[in-house]
Amino acid sequence: MDKLITLYHGSEKIVEQPMFGEGRKNNDYGLGFYCTASEDLAKEWAVSSMRDGFSNRYTLDTELLNILNLNSPDYTILNWIAVLVEHRLFSIKNPVARRAKRYLIDNFGVNVNAFDLIIGYRADDSYFDYAESFLNNGISVEQLAQAMRLGKLGEQIVIKSKFAFPKLKYKGYDIAEKDRYYVLRKARDDEANQVYLKMLEEESDGLYIQDIMRGGIKNDDPRIPRNISE
Repeated sequence: MDKLITLYHGSEKIVEQPMFGEGRKNNDYGLGFYCTASEDLAKEWAVSSMRDGFSNRYTLDTELLNILNLNSPDYTILNWIAVLVEHRLFSIKNPVARRAKRYLIDNFGVNVNAFDLIIGYRADDSYFDYAESFLNNGISVEQLAQAMRLGKLGEQIVIKSKFAFPKLKYKGYDIAEKDRYYVLRKARDDEANQVYLKMLEEESDGLYIQDIMRGGIKNDDPRIPRNISE
């Protein structure tokens, strides 16, 4: 990663001065300012079917930042899931899922608050469905990894720490036109949803969350897929 990077934040409003401590606790990685290195993705995230949005542009000096890259080979797909289940609100449909949530956090959790910057995938609707289905013992970890690799996921960059926020410099904005970018956003989600529905119809001999718990499988087990990015 270059020391000085350009980031985009898709929003329904212009955000000239992001503030530490604002936002929703139940985002993918908790409180933080959520951005992407892709202007097109930011524009997709900014629009709805009813309105245009804004792609806010910033530069960030990363030289002194402590960076967590969940998409690197240092982490497994279950590290990403564990962070997600700790912060997002999941539908717990059975006792297995309740135990699974605690097992994932205890054995695969990562303290994202110890870092200044987080790089990882964004759990859009369909990808959140994948994670929820895995938690409820509906798909295997191999199917989960396959879906992540096949899907056109959006990688996000999250500014987390009070130390990092002053290094974010506002550089302007572009308008995200709903007539163009909502279509792209919907097509991305529809494609992911089709992959998900097809997956539910397939049987898998792989590891389900119940197998992982029963076997006491930990983060160093070679059967757990690493590096979910291509």
